[in-house]
Amino acid sequence: MSLLNRRRALQWMGATACASTLSAPALAQSGKTIRLLVGFPAGGGTDAIARLLGEHLKDELGAAVIVENKPGAGGQLAAQALKGAAPDGTTYFLTHDHTVSILPLVVKNPGFDTARDFVPVAGFANFANAWALSGGTPAKSVPEYVAWIKGAGGGKGAVGIPAPASVPEFLVKVLGDKFRLDLVAAPYRGSAPMIADMLGNQIAAGVGSIPDFIESHRSGKLRVVAVMGSARQATLPDVPTLAEVGLPGFEELPFYGIFAPTGTPKAALDAFSAALAKVIAIPEVRERLTAMGLAVGFMSQAQFAARERAYTAVWSRIIKDSGFQPQ
Repeated sequence: MSLLNRRRALQWMGATACASTLSAPALAQSGKTIRLLVGFPAGGGTDAIARLLGEHLKDELGAAVIVENKPGAGGQLAAQALKGAAPDGTTYFLTHDHTVSILPLVVKNPGFDTARDFVPVAGFANFANAWALSGGTPAKSVPEYVAWIKGAGGGKGAVGIPAPASVPEFLVKVLGDKFRLDLVAAPYRGSAPMIADMLGNQIAAGVGSIPDFIESHRSGKLRVVAVMGSARQATLPDVPTLAEVGLPGFEELPFYGIFAPTGTPKAALDAFSAALAKVIAIPEVRERLTAMGLAVGFMSQAQFAARERAYTAVWSRIIKDSGFQPQ
């Protein structure tokens, strides 16, 4: 073999080895500790989802996966942390729609730009927000709640929400307008403290996600009385949709997915996406996520990016029509 041909053969072998390395999901992350950022406190629905997935992702990625809670401002602090993270394939952000789609519409300077600073990795579920009542509230349905507030509260009432300027806050406003109630949205730092106050009967009602409410609803400590979506949720078949109680227009469901800092190598993104697809296909994981109130379904990077853009467009119109001015 001539010297030139030997050089070409070595170059081909090197390129083949490199391609093989990049195609191996576990090796793409091997030896690294993966940070999975969560923008809400430990104990809440999002945290529980992250810890469940993280426990199984470590096996698929061949690396430790650490869930890192950065609660505050509706996930804004976690999003800012993601923006500032090195795009080396070790930092990811597990989030729902509020932080990446809603916050940029309601906050003038959120400290990040979803389209510019983040890259979608994959989506793994849709879910529905829900209207729930505390156990100490005598009402057991939306009509009963409306009648109770008009009677006992003189038409005034506070409704807990997990974050200010969120989908739940706009829902509270629509509910108040629809039923001619003076409802005030009371923002919390995540769903966990809101639910704690509801369980303690410190606040009579709250709007949050089904994953946040589902266990307390099943135990009878809280009562979910209406859900978003075009159809009733499989986990709560007896609970009517908002449209059924007179509030159409909330059929577009929120989502859960993973983001990474812009500039993260494609090999790392592909490895994480492939690992996530395998994890949510595990029967035990899928069953537990479904029990939390999620409609589990894998979305590729392209599918998830399109889903986020479409969702943002819908809520951009709703927020604009509400007259809300970014703060």
